[in-house]
Amino acid sequence: MKFNKKRASALTALVASAALALSACGGSSDSGNGGGSGSDGKAVSVTFLPKNLGNPYFDTSDKGGKAAVEEFGGKFTEVGPQEASPDAQVPFINTAAQQGVGALVVSANDPKAIGDALNEARDAGTKVVTFDSDTDPQYRDLFINQASAEGIAKVQVKMIAEQIGDKGEIAILSAAANATNQNTWIDLMKKELAASHPDIKLVDTVYGNDDDQTSFDKTSALLQKYPNLKGIVSPTTVGIAAAARYVSDSDFKGKVKVTGLGTPNQMRDYVENGTVDAFALWNPEDLGFLAAYAAKALVDGDITGKEGDKFTAGKLGDYTVGKDGVVLLGDPFEFTKDNIGDFDF
Repeated sequence: MKFNKKRASALTALVASAALALSACGGSSDSGNGGGSGSDGKAVSVTFLPKNLGNPYFDTSDKGGKAAVEEFGGKFTEVGPQEASPDAQVPFINTAAQQGVGALVVSANDPKAIGDALNEARDAGTKVVTFDSDTDPQYRDLFINQASAEGIAKVQVKMIAEQIGDKGEIAILSAAANATNQNTWIDLMKKELAASHPDIKLVDTVYGNDDDQTSFDKTSALLQKYPNLKGIVSPTTVGIAAAARYVSDSDFKGKVKVTGLGTPNQMRDYVENGTVDAFALWNPEDLGFLAAYAAKALVDGDITGKEGDKFTAGKLGDYTVGKDGVVLLGDPFEFTKDNIGDFDF
């Protein structure tokens, strides 16, 4: 499911997230599935737990989740830590389980660190859906994958190879060192580079921890350390925007290419001023929307998470659960100066 004008969500601005206490909407007598649309006649309560709050990517994905939950008459809550660290999500998981929410939708900061807490929540009756960044499969019921790991890795290698003439030194600016999705993509990118791009040398991988200032500083350090650097690939929306901002205002503009994964509204100025030739992403709002509908299907008992299960996700249509409880949103899409004006999110 590639983007098109009809499916691209018209967001006029990225909504800044606020840290909401679970008790704000989950403390009443019907706080679990209390209301009107679950299999037991009660509304499905869905809590979204991103890696961290205040991240434009998760602002958008969680907005999609909220739209879906409102569409099917459920109860939506967003909670999360201010910083994306391995253990920071555990207290929010514990609180959700104690309050009996129907489903948790989590982007994991670490594949194992939150595993015990998630299993305790599942034992208490809460369904667990991971999205964007997975845990080990035994800790969740479903994983909503934004695109195949191979597809994401290949499109990033393809873009940087095209932009630097398939030759020269590049570096990777990642998110947290423990981020499951980032590490998977980076491993596959390394394999793709070795197999198909022998004249491109990956000289370093650094971590901005999905923090704007840290990512900005890491970009500066990379360019000072590697004077022959031709490109930076950042498979994180925070990192690519910070790297592009640094390069855009420096003597490296036009000399060092920046690409990776970003949102159109983040990257528009850098594409239009020539700092960035192309970048890629899926639609994060659709990702959140799909995750919410998957959570509802689990709570309602329409699916269990086994391979071959089928469910419908509103406007996005029908989906089938794949191996290891994975549901695939679609393929990554490349944004360029020629098409970025068609999108607003």
